[in-house]
Amino acid sequence: MAGSGGIMMQIEGRITTLHRNAGAVASALTPDNMRNMTTIAEGDRVTTVITGTQIRSVIASVDDYLMNLAIAEDAGSVSAPNNNHQVM
Repeated sequence: MAGSGGIMMQIEGRITTLHRNAGAVASALTPDNMRNMTTIAEGDRVTTVITGTQIRSVIASVDDYLMNLAIAEDAGSVSAPNNNHQVM
């Protein structure tokens, strides 16, 4: 709170999820990260840390991240087309 003499709050949240292909999920998420977000894959886990000084901004970032995570998971569950089908 600039100029008000108040204490600046620092908020940090960590979201960790499990995935069969954590590297691919993290790679799909990273381009959409805001400056206050970092995403890493370690083993079967994807961890994203979101920081900020305003609770509403952090909540909005978490909401955006969770939507992107759902899309990344859906994209990862779509199987490649099977080229063994015959067209008649």
